[in-house]
Amino acid sequence: MFVDSNPPLLHHYGALLHHPSNDSIPQCHENHITEECQLPLIDLDGLKSLDRLECSRAICRASSEWGFFQVVNHGISPELIKKMRREQMKLFSVPFEKKQTSGLLNNSYRYGTPTATHPTQFSWSEAFHIPVTKISEQACYGEFTSLREVMEEFAAAMSKLAKVLATVLVNNLGNQKEDLEDICESSSCFLRLNRYPACPFSPEMFGLVPHTDSDFLTILCQDQVGGLQLMKDSKWVAVKPNPDALIVNIGDLFQAWSNDVYKSVEHKVMANEKTERYSIAYFLCPSYDSLIGSCSSRESSIYRKFTFGEYRNQIQQDVKKLGHKVGLSRFLL
Repeated sequence: MFVDSNPPLLHHYGALLHHPSNDSIPQCHENHITEECQLPLIDLDGLKSLDRLECSRAICRASSEWGFFQVVNHGISPELIKKMRREQMKLFSVPFEKKQTSGLLNNSYRYGTPTATHPTQFSWSEAFHIPVTKISEQACYGEFTSLREVMEEFAAAMSKLAKVLATVLVNNLGNQKEDLEDICESSSCFLRLNRYPACPFSPEMFGLVPHTDSDFLTILCQDQVGGLQLMKDSKWVAVKPNPDALIVNIGDLFQAWSNDVYKSVEHKVMANEKTERYSIAYFLCPSYDSLIGSCSSRESSIYRKFTFGEYRNQIQQDVKKLGHKVGLSRFLL
């Protein structure tokens, strides 16, 4: 008996895609790809050498000019990444009903965009979005006992890397009023396992709709299928996969905290017509009651102070009411 592991995206989106009031999928995307880009590539071995200052400057420059960069010699072994990918693929291969109903990984399974009413809001993907605090809990894993040990090791390595990068970015700002480590603890961070199934409709379908990340910092480990695109100089550019690199991007909170020195850049993932895609993201987040304000004691803040919980609630309200995230502009002074 064949049991499908894919979520029912075709069933849920099919009627909306073919509704007379909806445009064809290619017309849903206003921005067309004009080029493939190579993100700034930073060798983190430079942080351990006499080149530390130049390496730090490169990280900060990329965070200001691109909002994205990629790192090599990041301290996470290829063997650990391979083990994590094998476990991830094994997890996503189980029947859809089991993923949805068995409470795996703190009942964190999600798929598609439940609130979508138009093709521009569709995400052709599935994910487990798990709090780091739950990764060590044996009850989360059921029969997937080997996944727990690998996820613990992987999350710890990502957390260590995130703190190194955040420290570089904070130190560059100078004269900060508070330490980022005081509000970003590993207990408030998340690990997200993503799968983007092959999409039968069109290579123009979103795997993940255009958005900015709502955290301080995101570290992405992706496969070589490609599909990640970001907004650069008012146009979408495709990110060329690098098998040796992890991708890092600035989130909304770091943009607000740095008073717009660092940029949280809109990005998306395009579905592939023939090939599935996998990625793993680590999100550096504060607790929900953490107050986000400008780190500078010399300059006037661009944004009013807000808590992370307040920010998340506003995003959820906007998505429910408008169908999309508004983000930082809601909090401008």
